[in-house]
Amino acid sequence: MILVITPEIIIPNESETINEMFREGLDLLHIRKPWINEEEMIGFINCIDHIFHPQLVMHSHHDLRKQYGVSRFHFREEDRKQEKYQPFINKSIISTSVHDIQSFNTLGKEWEYAFISPFFPSISKKGYGVDSTVKENLKERNNPNVKLIALGGIDENHIQEVFDLGADGVALLGAVWESEEPLNIFRKCRKNVLLS
Repeated sequence: MILVITPEIIIPNESETINEMFREGLDLLHIRKPWINEEEMIGFINCIDHIFHPQLVMHSHHDLRKQYGVSRFHFREEDRKQEKYQPFINKSIISTSVHDIQSFNTLGKEWEYAFISPFFPSISKKGYGVDSTVKENLKERNNPNVKLIALGGIDENHIQEVFDLGADGVALLGAVWESEEPLNIFRKCRKNVLLS
């Protein structure tokens, strides 16, 4: 499974790139834009082809779910601890984030998957994840109910290693959006997984 997380701000040609990634096999798009208001979010979603709306995962503006037929929602670690996800259980597909394998192992089966990060040193946040032991600790995974999605520093050169280590999927962010050719990077990542 290959997921892409949006950049926090809206960038030029972003929705066109997203539509093209979906056409080329993107599984899910995580819309993480904490600084935009509801009107801007509506404008953003309207630019994504409606046939891909079931593959959108909202990090905010959850009240737009009925309007767009979105049934997937992501909750940050702090939101999970405050149980903000409770109204969504059994009605939606929910995911969350963790930063160590011990936290991942304690997640209940209500979670479809969880991002675990930082897997490699971050591409978009310089210096973040340099001392991370997430990758090494993956062998301690003992939670069969939740899919593990690796996040952080993953690009076309590292992507197969992530799957080889036992991750169920990857989330791409910096490799795609920090590139001059985001669509091309997505294609390379997908190709490298399909080839193996």
